[in-house]
Amino acid sequence: MITIRDRVRFVETDMMGVVHHANYLRWFEMGRVAYLRACGITLGELMAAGIIFPITEVKAQYKNSCTFDDDFEVQVKMSAFNKAKMEFDYKVIRLRDGAVAVEGHTRNVFTDKEGRVIRLEPRWFDKIQKVYAAQKAAEE
Repeated sequence: MITIRDRVRFVETDMMGVVHHANYLRWFEMGRVAYLRACGITLGELMAAGIIFPITEVKAQYKNSCTFDDDFEVQVKMSAFNKAKMEFDYKVIRLRDGAVAVEGHTRNVFTDKEGRVIRLEPRWFDKIQKVYAAQKAAEE
């Protein structure tokens, strides 16, 4: 599992004083980027190689609100991976009391710049597979 920590910015809240629901999706993205970094890959490297990975599915279950200046943690696990797609599960934890704010899931497919689904080359696949396999072994 990869974790990142941050603090709620004022701009991320709505008129009710809580984090706007769309911002949790941004935090999911921050987690995905951190996961790739943990694999030794940057988003810029993939894009420079002509690989993009659009989201084809997103789910979020909102449980408890975060508010301005709350510290939070995003926990990210890869739940499925192959040469054509990757899926992630997320948990956003409000650190002041340990409450789960949101649980979520995304699916991304790997495509070229024209949007055609592609299969990752070994130089990318092997790096991600190594971290994914270690995560799966730690879960057992």
